[in-house]
Amino acid sequence: MHNLASKIVKGMKGRRSIYALTNESTISDDRIKELVSEVALHTPSPFNCQSARMVVLLKEEHQKLWDIALEVVSATSPPEVLEKVYKPRIAGFRAGYGTVLFYEDFAPLKPFGEQFPMIAGKLPEWADHSSGMHQFALWTILEAEGLGCNLQHYSPMIDARVSELWNVPVEWSLKAQLVFGKPTGPPRDKAFESLDKRVFIHGE
Repeated sequence: MHNLASKIVKGMKGRRSIYALTNESTISDDRIKELVSEVALHTPSPFNCQSARMVVLLKEEHQKLWDIALEVVSATSPPEVLEKVYKPRIAGFRAGYGTVLFYEDFAPLKPFGEQFPMIAGKLPEWADHSSGMHQFALWTILEAEGLGCNLQHYSPMIDARVSELWNVPVEWSLKAQLVFGKPTGPPRDKAFESLDKRVFIHGE
């Protein structure tokens, strides 16, 4: 059990934002599908409602996503911000191999809100917690398979176009986009806040 915990912690430490990616994968598409499916099956959700939805875009489909993002920000951003920030950033995302879109479908939660009206207002928040767990779990697993990943948030800018192109129900709420590919370098240095300010134990 101790060894298992150590492996889990090692995986958590290895999960880092990596932005220098190529359009190659260290694992097969079938393996990617298998890992996404395992995360969908075994990540917690409120009342086990299983409201998470993941849309996986690979290769040309992945590139289409970031072409859409560039079109959208080009229409709304000041020219200097577009040239200095968005164009190089989105080009980096587009250079990867794939993107996983994380959605929440709130329909499975509705019966629990009706059954327990006192907590109905908290259910969307709890669904967001579950979505975060799905994101963290898949990110950690893909990193363990040798892929580099970074998590992006281009919603709601891209939502309508994405729903139209990939037949995603408009009722689903897009939470994040996990970009991945074969890394070309290490992650950036990471600073850590003192644990004395973050972890508090009583009763030792």
